[in-house]
Amino acid sequence: MTERQYPHPVAAIAYLLGGFPLSLFTFITTVVFMCVGVGTVVVWVGVPLLVAAAALTRMFGNMHRFWVRTLTGADLPQEQVLDNPDAPMLRQWRAMLTDRRTWRDFAYLMLEFPLSIIGFALAVVSVPLVPLALWVVPRYAWLHSQLAVAMLGPDRTADLTAKAERLQASRARGVDAAEAERRRIERDLHDGAQQRLVAVAMGLGRAKGKLDADPELARALINEAHADAKLAVAELRDLARGIYPAVLGDRGLDAALSSLAAKCPVPVEVTVTVEPRPPAAVESTAYFIVGECLTNIAKHAQAEYAAVRVWRETRAMGDEVVVEITDNGAGGANLRPGGGLAGLADRAATIDGVMTVVSPLGGPTVIRADLPCVW
Repeated sequence: MTERQYPHPVAAIAYLLGGFPLSLFTFITTVVFMCVGVGTVVVWVGVPLLVAAAALTRMFGNMHRFWVRTLTGADLPQEQVLDNPDAPMLRQWRAMLTDRRTWRDFAYLMLEFPLSIIGFALAVVSVPLVPLALWVVPRYAWLHSQLAVAMLGPDRTADLTAKAERLQASRARGVDAAEAERRRIERDLHDGAQQRLVAVAMGLGRAKGKLDADPELARALINEAHADAKLAVAELRDLARGIYPAVLGDRGLDAALSSLAAKCPVPVEVTVTVEPRPPAAVESTAYFIVGECLTNIAKHAQAEYAAVRVWRETRAMGDEVVVEITDNGAGGANLRPGGGLAGLADRAATIDGVMTVVSPLGGPTVIRADLPCVW
């Protein structure tokens, strides 16, 4: 709700009238549990009471979020009471008592109660006074909802901290992925094209020494060196294509992925709708994710068909390119550390992308990558 979108007077009166009993109940319950918990903490009985107060605070915070969202349309998503239900109980307790969100909710409950008394009085008084109902009450209800948005809404500091940590981790994974790629290119050069070029140089050197004494042998050595040179050129071309395929740079994702699908022994249906054309880093990441997945499908999936869908989605933080590869194979794929799919996830992380794998035994397998166009 923006600054001038005040709620309807009837909705504002209902909001303030209904909010008072909710505030009264949540305020009294929270204060009782908190005071008793603090007073008995020296004999350890207060610890579970404080934990209960923290849990109730989060639950009551969600109740207020629902109430504000229902009647004013404010953007207040529900928060989890337990962030990690599978963790040991003591760890859950500690996390709840030290979480900023718990204490933000508690501060809101304490501050909102006296304000709800004022709002309730305004709503009751405004019923016979039409100007008050039409002008004052909607504005007070709007201010009340903005307080809820500020205190019960997402914790921007915590969100930014979490995002910074996630970006730091993704950059570290990206550096590792780039280093692994560098080693692969170095290995391919050393074992492939470099050996071929050494053979070419040695063959030409032998041919040079035999030109006068044995022209036929020199000709054969030159022909052999020529064949090795062509093989070296082919290997260098394949290596360059592995770094960034020419068709991707020239014609975009649709043509590049169609080319990959045509080489796959499993029938693949390709659908690409990403206009306008995404950044080169996004295209490259999408291309290699699809290429590796199609290779895995051909080798391991025992699939009869596969589908590749790539489309653009508009999100609040900017556009994303979504890559989805599906097959009807045996399933069982997973993001195990050191595996090929984990390497693809690391590659996606270099541009702040996220990859997920759903592959139950018996199939089908769905691999999805969400790649932001801005990072």
